Amino acid sequence: MKHLFFCITLILGVKTAQTQEKTNPKSIKLNLPVADFSKGLASTDIEIPVVSKIDSNATIDIKAEYWDTSVYNPYKNNYVEFPLQVSFTDTTYASPIKRKKVITSRYGWRKGRPHKGIDIDLVTGDSVVSVLDGIVRFAKYSSGHGKTVVIRHYNGLETTYAHLSHIAVKANDTIAKGGYLGKGGNTGRSTGSHLHLVTSYQGEYIHPEYLFNFDATNAIRSKEIWVTRKWTRPFYHSSRGLAKLTLFETEEAALASLEKQRKVYVVRKGDTLSRISQRNKTSIASICRTNNIRSSSTLRIGQKLILEL
Repeated sequence: MKHLFFCITLILGVKTAQTQEKTNPKSIKLNLPVADFSKGLASTDIEIPVVSKIDSNATIDIKAEYWDTSVYNPYKNNYVEFPLQVSFTDTTYASPIKRKKVITSRYGWRKGRPHKGIDIDLVTGDSVVSVLDGIVRFAKYSSGHGKTVVIRHYNGLETTYAHLSHIAVKANDTIAKGGYLGKGGNTGRSTGSHLHLVTSYQGEYIHPEYLFNFDATNAIRSKEIWVTRKWTRPFYHSSRGLAKLTLFETEEAALASLEKQRKVYVVRKGDTLSRISQRNKTSIASICRTNNIRSSSTLRIGQKLILEL
């Protein structure tokens, strides 16, 4: 008889648990029958918290969307809403080259054209490695970039390693942080040996120095970074120097910054657009666009220019 009561109690408890689990995933409330031989069946309420088990072996399928190993940028028709979020699990990255990193040209406007990455000095034949874990999406010759490798990382970020003299990987290879990709060189449209490093997210080019600190620390600037449109548009920056860095680590801070900060600059004797852009860490293209002038326009002493900072 005792066994019969136990079976009834167990069945009713399981049924109740299944019902509660569907309606409240955070906890299971049981109205559990309790056998009392002096009074019959009684009941008591028990609440059990549900703990979700995380599969440590689970992997993110970064090949699920826009995975094309034949083109450099498969995101051409993709729309990205700003500010966009880039998250990291690491606090440091692997330096793409083994020697001291010397940036010879930064992300920004350069000689009337957008420079969508940074150039790091190297000697032809130097080893080039991946900055983070990921999968090779593109590994072939690309017009302008020469021999090129593109790695898609597990946070959705893609990094490009261009002007290589030798490619040592192939598309769909899994690459560890610091994994060997090939040798640096001077292929494609290049005037000297260097690594052209590009960072992008779903087709939007991001200023690499907004994400990474290119000194000896190899630091990722934050585990959570919110990117505004300014840091994806070369004409806001000059390739000759790093623009004033304002890192947004929350969505609220990024949204608050969308109101453009503007400065009124009064032209002085001897000023040129080049000098003004360098002094204020902005690009000539940005000054011209904001003030509706051309790069060849003559400046007048006392003329007021609006600068977007």
